[in-house]
Amino acid sequence: MSTPLAPVARPSRISLAVRDSSTMLRRNLLHARRYPSMTLNLLLTPVMLLLLFVYVFGGAMSAGIGGGGADRSEYIAYLVPGLLLMTIGSTTIGTAVSVSMDMTEGIIARFRTMAIHRGSVLFGHVVGGVLQCVASVILVGAVGVAIGFRSTDATALEWLAAFGLLVLFATALTWIAVGMGLSSPNAEAASNNAMPLIFLPLISSAFVPIDAMPGWFQPIAEYQPFTPAIETLRGLLLGTEIGHNGWIAVAWCLGLAVLGYLWSRSLFDRDPK
Repeated sequence: MSTPLAPVARPSRISLAVRDSSTMLRRNLLHARRYPSMTLNLLLTPVMLLLLFVYVFGGAMSAGIGGGGADRSEYIAYLVPGLLLMTIGSTTIGTAVSVSMDMTEGIIARFRTMAIHRGSVLFGHVVGGVLQCVASVILVGAVGVAIGFRSTDATALEWLAAFGLLVLFATALTWIAVGMGLSSPNAEAASNNAMPLIFLPLISSAFVPIDAMPGWFQPIAEYQPFTPAIETLRGLLLGTEIGHNGWIAVAWCLGLAVLGYLWSRSLFDRDPK
C-alpha cells in the first residue's frame, strides 16, 4: 500500500511578490548598466549648473548671501543642498523614459500574460530608480565636496535624517515619473512630460533666497515641493533654521508618493487598447 504524498508547501503571496520584484529590479539595473548614456546625460545637468553657478556667479552670490567677501564659500554651502534635490528630479526622468520604452516595445504587455506578481514590474522600476537617484546624489555631493562644500556642524543623527529625506523625496518623484512613463505614448513624450521635475528646482530656493525674488514670484517658489525639502536639507546639513519646512517636506513626499502609486497602478491595471 503506497503512502500518500506530503502536500507541497506553496510560497506565500508576499514571498512571490518579493521574488518577482527582485527579478524586475535586477532587470532594470542591468538595463541601466548596459545603457548608461541616459543617466550620464541627466547627471551632467546638475553638475554643470553647480560648476557654472559657483565659478561664474559664485563670487557675487557669496557676497550677497553671506554679507562678506566674494570667496564663494557662502554660496557653495547654500547651493549644494538645492542641487542634490535637483539631481533627484533630473535622474527620475530616466525612469519615466525607461517605463515608456517598456510600454511601447511590448514588454509590459508580455509581462501581463506571465505568472508573475503584477505589482513587481512597477516596484522593480521604482526601487531601481531610487537606487540610481542615490548614486547620482552621491556623485554630485562628491563634486560639491571637491569644490569646497563642508558640513562640519551636522551630527550623525542629522546626516541620517538628511539621507532619509533624500531617499523619501526620490521615492516620491520616482512614483510620479513611473506614472508619467505609463501615460506617455513614446519615450520622447515621457522625457518632455517629466521636464517639470527639472524645471521646478529652477524656480525654488535652490539658487537664491525667496526673499530676494520679486513679490509676485515668491508664492510660486514657496508653495511647491522642492523649496521646503531644500530648506529642510540645508537646516540638517548647515545648521540653519528648519521651522515648519520639515513637516511640509515630509507631507509633500508622502502625498506625491501615494498619488504616484495610485496613478501608476491605475494605468498599469488598465486593459490595453
